[in-house]
Amino acid sequence: MMQDYDLELDKVAKKIKQESAKTVLIQLPDGLKPRAKEIKEELKKNISKDTKLLFWAGSCFGSCDIPNVKVDLIIQFGHSEWQ
Repeated sequence: MMQDYDLELDKVAKKIKQESAKTVLIQLPDGLKPRAKEIKEELKKNISKDTKLLFWAGSCFGSCDIPNVKVDLIIQFGHSEWQ
């Protein structure tokens, strides 16, 4: 599962609820894109079943790379390298 990462999905779910977002776009770095289904399943446990989660499959070059789509909330996950 997602034990390898602390994506703070509890904070993401809290923000989705605070914003009363009905449609949420999630952008992931390439390394996390294969985990999109797991992330969706974890989030769905803690948000309204009426909330639609969309995952951006295109590129994501950072916080300035925001897709031009009509959604209530965009969540971007960045990446870091530990040394």
